[in-house]
Amino acid sequence: MNSFIALFSDYTFQVVALGSALLGMISGVLGSFAVLRKQSLLGDGVSHAALPGVVMAFVLLGSKNTEVLLLGALVSGLMATLFILSIVKHTRIKFDSALALVMSVFFGLGLVLLTYVQKMPNSNQAGLNRFIFGQASTLLQRDLMLMLITGAVLLTLVLLFWKEFKLFTFDSDFAQSLGFSPVTLNLLLSAMIVLSIIIGLQTVGVILMSAMLITPAVAARQWTNKLWVMVTLSAFFGAISGVAGTAASSLIPRLPTGPAIVVCVSVIVIISVLFAPGRGVLHRMYQRRKNKMEYNLKGGAPDVTAN
Repeated sequence: MNSFIALFSDYTFQVVALGSALLGMISGVLGSFAVLRKQSLLGDGVSHAALPGVVMAFVLLGSKNTEVLLLGALVSGLMATLFILSIVKHTRIKFDSALALVMSVFFGLGLVLLTYVQKMPNSNQAGLNRFIFGQASTLLQRDLMLMLITGAVLLTLVLLFWKEFKLFTFDSDFAQSLGFSPVTLNLLLSAMIVLSIIIGLQTVGVILMSAMLITPAVAARQWTNKLWVMVTLSAFFGAISGVAGTAASSLIPRLPTGPAIVVCVSVIVIISVLFAPGRGVLHRMYQRRKNKMEYNLKGGAPDVTAN
């Protein structure tokens, strides 16, 4: 218990935990819209597509500065998103197929570039691998400030365009009839999702970032039918998982932070799927059993007569 209390007074833990909580909150908010719009795999595609941008930023600029590498990842992620949306719009290829195509091409290109860089003499490429699996322990105060500023901008945009995003998410045709441009809203929301993914690459990596984007929203969806409640719960689940995963990684030797965070939020999903009222598996089993007992007590099917 003393070691657990002392953990929260450690400066490194405070930085990593706060960064992970911010990432979980931002991912939870924007992931809610991705889940409701049935674009859950967009996070997987964009996170994998960011790898070549990271490597190219290092090759062209020769810097391992986090801001520079994340800028390259952002450019690569936005390009991948535009390719996916363009393929869906101008061809008969469905969204999931377009996403798989772009993701595999970009991620393959990223691995090729990473292999090439590792063979360059005196390239000082050490550290680039952290964007594949994540390394939250390397978060610094300036990284935290970057996440804080980016998160504030993204959350402000969500508040400013709340009605538009809500209308576009549930009925894009009606939104268009009111004068809103579905294309513009789709691009804006997709760009915001891409940005939220990019700032999380250093923490959980390209492989697990999609889980951070989608899992809190899936858990929150089990508890409510209201959008604002779902977004709030999703942000809360993401933040709690970030802190809990960081704490578990700090207390258990050799436990990586990124996977620990994903495991924590996955536990929340399992609990939500099983015990959530209305949608939970156990609640539905109980309701079916209750209805069956009431049916048997009434002696079978009720007598139906015509009016």
